[in-house]
Amino acid sequence: PQSIFQAYAKFSGAPLTVNTIINPWKAPIGDVPVLISEDIVISQPAKILNFLRKQKYNADYELSAKQGADTLAYIALLEEKLLPALLHTFWVESENYCSVTKPWFASRIAFPLSLYLPGKMSREALNRILLTRGGPPIYTLTEVEAQIYRDAKECLNLLSKRLGTSQFFFGDTPTTLDAFVFGFLAPIYKVCFPRVQLQEHLKQLHNLCRFCDEILTCYFRLTVSGHSPAGQDTADANLQKLTQLVNKESNLIEKMDDNLRKSPQHPPRKLTTLKLAAGGEESSPLNRLSP
Repeated sequence: PQSIFQAYAKFSGAPLTVNTIINPWKAPIGDVPVLISEDIVISQPAKILNFLRKQKYNADYELSAKQGADTLAYIALLEEKLLPALLHTFWVESENYCSVTKPWFASRIAFPLSLYLPGKMSREALNRILLTRGGPPIYTLTEVEAQIYRDAKECLNLLSKRLGTSQFFFGDTPTTLDAFVFGFLAPIYKVCFPRVQLQEHLKQLHNLCRFCDEILTCYFRLTVSGHSPAGQDTADANLQKLTQLVNKESNLIEKMDDNLRKSPQHPPRKLTTLKLAAGGEESSPLNRLSP
């Protein structure tokens, strides 16, 4: 949900400041994400978006009634068809969880919660998937997994067809639907997983990939490689400074070498050797160094 709120704030112009916490239980109401505006604390996603709209930060003010209804329908489709596969990709698929999700989240959570919360979130994700998709005639986890990925791919295909060649879903201006689609797709698109079943399918839908890339570039100032232009400029500046330093050191070494060659030369001295007792030990501190 965090990426959805961030995208919506960017689209609507809301002055949103993101603060990262290492202990989600220390949030004002014990959960994240949470929106704080003066003395008002809001946590539920729908309530957060409604609050922003009431503050006149509305990304949907140009939409017609039909487009508003389409927005609600597509959001419901995302939550029903795509969210289970997204949860499974991050939290249930063992290779992805152990190599990416668990260390990623644990590194941002204070100890000892870092040992407990990732596992708790993984179990909650699995329970949610089984609760919503594990009913008859699907009973085994393998059958559930196969079904949720089929549904997710169908959802992606439908989104790709709906977007077509347009920049956004309702023309040239991003709306709530664009924020939701971006929030669901960007993590799948950008995170490097060892198991990439859903990611591979998404990357075959070039208009959805372009959609994510343009939002990252225009609203989050990230390039396709995932770096901000400012960050890239800093890296280039640091590289230039390092190159200049190396060149200065190289010139200094060349001057020292020239001076050494021009200085009077002395015949090489024979190296001294250290006499050792049998077994390779020094016989005594009084042993002398001999030429």
